[in-house]
Amino acid sequence: MRNILVFALGILLTMPFCTAQAPKKLTSAEIYHSLEKLNFLGSAMYIAAHPDDENTRLISYLSNEVHARTAYLSITRGDGGQNLIGSELRELLGVLRTQELLAARRVDGGLQYFTRANDFGYSKHPNETLKIWDKDVVLGDVVKIIREFKPDVIVNRFNHRTSGSTHGHHTSSALLSIEAFDLVGDNSAYKEQLSTVDVWQPQRLFFNTSWWFYGSQENFDKADKSTLLSLDTGVFYPMLGLSNNEIASIASSQHLCQGFGRLTTRGSETEYIELLKGNMPQDPTNIFEGIDTSWSRIKGGKAIGELLYAVEENFNFKNPASHLDTLVEAYALLQKADNTHWKKIKLQELENLIEMVTGLYLEISATTAYSNPESTVNVSVEALNRSDNLITLETISIGEIVFEEANLALNNNEKKSLKLQFKVPENTGFTSPYWLSHKGSLGMYKVEDTALIGKPETPRAFIAAFLLNINGQQIPIHKPIVYRYSRPDKGELYSPFEILPSATAGFQDKVHIFANGTAKEIPVTVKALRDSINGVLELQLPEGWIANSNRRSFNIDNNGDEKTFIFRVSPPEQENEGIISPVIRIGKEVITQQLITIAYDHIPTQSVLLPSEAKVVRLNIEKTGQNIGYIVGAGDQVPESLEQIGYTVFKIDPASIQPGSLDKYDAIVLGIRAYNVVDELKFKQRFLLDYVHEGGNLIIQYNTSGRRGLNFENLAPYPIHISRDRVTDEQSNVELLAPNHSLLNFPNKIEPKDFEGWVQERGLYFPDTWDEAFTPVLSMQDNGESPKEGSLLIAPYGKGTYIYTGLSFFRELPAGVSGAFKLFANMLSQNKATVIEENRVKG
Repeated sequence: MRNILVFALGILLTMPFCTAQAPKKLTSAEIYHSLEKLNFLGSAMYIAAHPDDENTRLISYLSNEVHARTAYLSITRGDGGQNLIGSELRELLGVLRTQELLAARRVDGGLQYFTRANDFGYSKHPNETLKIWDKDVVLGDVVKIIREFKPDVIVNRFNHRTSGSTHGHHTSSALLSIEAFDLVGDNSAYKEQLSTVDVWQPQRLFFNTSWWFYGSQENFDKADKSTLLSLDTGVFYPMLGLSNNEIASIASSQHLCQGFGRLTTRGSETEYIELLKGNMPQDPTNIFEGIDTSWSRIKGGKAIGELLYAVEENFNFKNPASHLDTLVEAYALLQKADNTHWKKIKLQELENLIEMVTGLYLEISATTAYSNPESTVNVSVEALNRSDNLITLETISIGEIVFEEANLALNNNEKKSLKLQFKVPENTGFTSPYWLSHKGSLGMYKVEDTALIGKPETPRAFIAAFLLNINGQQIPIHKPIVYRYSRPDKGELYSPFEILPSATAGFQDKVHIFANGTAKEIPVTVKALRDSINGVLELQLPEGWIANSNRRSFNIDNNGDEKTFIFRVSPPEQENEGIISPVIRIGKEVITQQLITIAYDHIPTQSVLLPSEAKVVRLNIEKTGQNIGYIVGAGDQVPESLEQIGYTVFKIDPASIQPGSLDKYDAIVLGIRAYNVVDELKFKQRFLLDYVHEGGNLIIQYNTSGRRGLNFENLAPYPIHISRDRVTDEQSNVELLAPNHSLLNFPNKIEPKDFEGWVQERGLYFPDTWDEAFTPVLSMQDNGESPKEGSLLIAPYGKGTYIYTGLSFFRELPAGVSGAFKLFANMLSQNKATVIEENRVKG
């Protein structure tokens, strides 16, 4: 497991037990905090476009100061972003960022929701965004989620009135929220939803504004604030020992793959929200003013409130269990309430609170981390009551299986243990993100089970229900089955208990490049996920591709073991590309999926089952040079891609760079965002430029830029300014500005067709001004914009060549884009070009 900084926060507010997280041991102060939230019957929803767009200060304030049931609706899962901590991109990055959002919500106390929209990459206008997303479908998801959650107030992160001035996804999230606000209460809108949800009408809609949206603090200070509420989100919580903005900082720091790790802040801090729809509160600091958030909100709630407000008023911090009888009485009254929405929510919260005050410890742990359909699972149950109250554990059930033999009297601090077994039904679904189960489109995930729409993750297959009897009242406590284990270097650990197929097969490389007609050996690894498997592995090939044998029998004795089979594959004579896929047959079970594990310390380990396939590409490519030095930046798969076409790639530790140490390389490439994340480069850049001057070939891939450009001294041998220019349309026309330049001719002829089939974007953070020593090679533009000529710049320096490129090779090469390989091979060959620009005066 990768060593990622973990922030320890001893608060779990009213969140249910989180799968794969250790059970929280709450203090009396934290139990009281949960009681405060139990006694507030109001909801707020925050809406934005991506993970890390949310304002954790406001979410935490609404959850922990106001005590509202608070949710964040992220329209996408952030699949189109970059990854600063690993190599996961696209759908795997979406899985990682989903879990980082859930980690943030565990800190700030919010709930998390998503639509089916896919983050397809940067978009410059909501018109483009909503076309690719399929606006009607995404709007329907927003309407459904609001109808389910029933927020009294909604807060938008972004301004719906600024189309084209910011990320199209951002503006679209606000536009969708505005439109949904007027539709959720209309029973003629999305009528098909009304079989499972009711219409609902939020009372107010706000925009979370700030000076930033006004251009400057000065402009904001002058602005009319008559429609703005101001909330001090720097409030201190003595019960928790933290200020709200400290909690918010820790929450946002869970977005580690986006580089959001940050220092905590404290002290008074004002958030402004602008009223867009609904009536303006008289109190400009009370977002819920005029909305009944008391127990009187529900029929029969007054009597419940009288009980629970008294507990809050006279809470016994020394012995919270002294309130158990009152809590059970309130629970019995709540069961008679007819408000199904608040009844369900508050019953769950009361169950959690009863568990808290009695010090109940209920756990069900499997003896293995995963199992398979039709297999038998052994589980261990631990039940412990740490109060003087008489509690009986009547039954334990898992699905339809009821273990009546439980019937245990739980006496104070007397641990009860059980060993149980159950069989996994044949039709149990595998553990994997539900939105990846079917192939979607560029802008949308396909989800066939509409009940799953909005959920942050796939519900666990097996939840154990502990049926307790307290004072004659039956109270169920639900716990997911987990796998609990220990490691000498980590201590006690928890991971999800998962259901997986009997075996999976996968490729080490997702793209196989055949640079000529020579056959290549392609390994396929079969991993056993149970003991004693016997089967057949078949390799399916596209037309024109041939394998020496595409069928192998295998047997693997032990769960977790792997066997690798080598298939010698020959390509067609002409340029061609296709998909190869392995198929495993074990008895009647046919498996076509690959298991991918995402493991970081700050999130639960994720098992992702994706179609097992790889792209094969036959292309005619020439190259010069052999040994490539690579300085890793934020992380990408470019080195592995270059090895695919025959280069030998050496990863260079910047600390090891000394005068002359780079001379052995035919070219040196810097990974994406290297100057943003590798501090050592500040001290080693002069050696890189010396390498170029003495005849080397240096290629710099994109770096991010602030509003004033990338502030890095001697980034290039000549002046260059890195801007925020980008071309997001991967199909945009590309003009060859210097068709006779060696970069477009040696050793491969680059033509317009080589820019076909690119994915997600052309490139990003292009230079917008540069010294005349640079030659701009390409021109491209998004619709309605001026041409951008800074995507690929080359300049001679001394005896060598310096290249800066914002083209998204980090996406194109792992996707097997033929033209991108040819162009990159040309970049690597420029200091050996047979046609070299003669202008080497500078330097």
